[in-house]
Amino acid sequence: MSKSSNICTEHNVIVSGTFIKGDITTDGDFRIDGKIEGTIASKGRIIVGLNGHIAGTIKANNIDIMGSVDGTIIALDTLSLKSSAKVKGDIQTCILDIEQKAEFNGTCSMGKSNETEAQNPKNQKK
Repeated sequence: MSKSSNICTEHNVIVSGTFIKGDITTDGDFRIDGKIEGTIASKGRIIVGLNGHIAGTIKANNIDIMGSVDGTIIALDTLSLKSSAKVKGDIQTCILDIEQKAEFNGTCSMGKSNETEAQNPKNQKK
């Protein structure tokens, strides 16, 4: 059986000890246990592992943070800050889940904003 070409089942991983400076775009899920300085965008889920650190912007449908982020987080659906998360910056999301002991310092905008709707064409009115 062949897989449908419009469904991405691949998973990307940046392992601990890896540092990337630049922008990353993917259709699949992405787990970061290393460090990224720049923008990472995914049509799937982004997971920032316990040792992961992002300095820049994260954009994805769903985002789970266990490590640290300094910058902007845009979750088109759900953002989960786990108990070990340390976030400094701005958050834009529809649903925000924050576990006890997670650290968040910055601003948060929830609901359908102009930027969220612009990134999700199916929500635009014709």
